[in-house]
Amino acid sequence: MSRDKHAGAAPNDIEQQPAGPVLARARAIRVMIFDVDGVLTDGRLFLGDDGQEYKAFNSRDGHGMRMLQASGVTLALLTGRRSQVVARRAADLGIEHVIQGRRDKLPAFEDLLTTLGLPPAAAAFVGDDLVDLPVIRRAGLGIAVADAAAEVRTHAHWVTARAGGQGAAREACELVMRAQGQYERLVATYLA
Repeated sequence: MSRDKHAGAAPNDIEQQPAGPVLARARAIRVMIFDVDGVLTDGRLFLGDDGQEYKAFNSRDGHGMRMLQASGVTLALLTGRRSQVVARRAADLGIEHVIQGRRDKLPAFEDLLTTLGLPPAAAAFVGDDLVDLPVIRRAGLGIAVADAAAEVRTHAHWVTARAGGQGAAREACELVMRAQGQYERLVATYLA
């Protein structure tokens, strides 16, 4: 399977234009699905003596996700772990579709698409590790974060310049918004 990626671009470089096939895929996206650990976080898990789990999320990623929702794209989280922190973050961002505790992610992905009435071509998935490969290969737009496992980067349609938890989700959101001609309109609301 041929995959189109941007290569060697500096982080946050607006001139890093994805190839035409990636933009065509991004134009068709109606739902963007994110893995959590290693995508919305840097992958580290902080566990307290009391069993409490802590995660650090990037606020700019969150704002990019809100902007993408405002553009009309549905958001979802699909993670192999279960965490109250993830449920809280999803609620904060207004993400209705949160699937936790599903290490076999492909059936969960397909169930979500059935619920939404969408084909795989209308779905983007952002992942970082081997458990994400089946969904990355099935999604209309499979995205790997810059520090993803080598096999994940190889099979993704596009690879972000930034690492998980460090702006990769924002990049993915901006890719879709730009491809759909929504980014400038949304930015203009902050300039009014």
